Amino acid sequence: MPITEKPVLQVKHLTVRYGKGCPLCGEHLEKNRCTVCGTVWAANDISLEVYPGEVLGIVGESGSGKSTMMQSLYFDLQPTSGEAFLSDYHEGTKNIWDASAAEKRTIKNCIMGMVYQNPVMGLRMEYSAASNIAEKLIAAGNREAGAMTERAKELLSAVEILTSRMGEAPKHFSGGMQQRVQISKALANNPAILLLDEVTTGLDLSVQAKVLDLIRRIKAEYGISILLVSHDHAVIRMLADRTIVMLDGKIIESGLTDQILEDPQQAYTQQLVHSLL
Repeated sequence: MPITEKPVLQVKHLTVRYGKGCPLCGEHLEKNRCTVCGTVWAANDISLEVYPGEVLGIVGESGSGKSTMMQSLYFDLQPTSGEAFLSDYHEGTKNIWDASAAEKRTIKNCIMGMVYQNPVMGLRMEYSAASNIAEKLIAAGNREAGAMTERAKELLSAVEILTSRMGEAPKHFSGGMQQRVQISKALANNPAILLLDEVTTGLDLSVQAKVLDLIRRIKAEYGISILLVSHDHAVIRMLADRTIVMLDGKIIESGLTDQILEDPQQAYTQQLVHSLL
């Protein structure tokens, strides 16, 4: 990426700790836990950038801090310290974690879209597919029923959900269909960046392929930036332009995806890549 290009998202020194902490916290860690006071460092001084139209992949074992980072960015949890900036929020000059509650709702509904590993986290299972999308549109200030219906048809068609089923609740859909509805909801207000957290985990291989192809088409058609968390080597190889490797709440390696997968430098990354082959 050109160094003069302004990132869509910039994260600086994100830290999430669970525990009271102590004067020696951070200096005496066993994995991500302080041996003195027991404080857990779920995310430890994470900094990254996502550029326009880029897919940034995040890999690492369970407990490495990937989901903690995503939940922090989408305001599902409040970080202990750190800053994050979005180019579409005060032109990237104001820390989103200092935003008011109303501003955070605007960021969640208009600037970012989130697709969770478990669709229950991102969808109202009792509402219709169209109503799930309408909820996102209403949260952004839309009130015209006809326009919202057309937008729901457009988005559901884009993710290959039959418009004849737009009145059905996601609880009646398969896991792959639920993920596609979640993606359409996340795209409702044309967000600048899409957060994808293990979106293919638990899906059959054929369904995974359809979801991955959909994400690739969305990137091409919408030019959207994507932060992609996955433990799946094939998903990262297929979608990510650059990749970050996390371990025990820290970033331990980063680079172009091909370089990370073909010539990893850190011993842990080598082990991780080989285990995924």
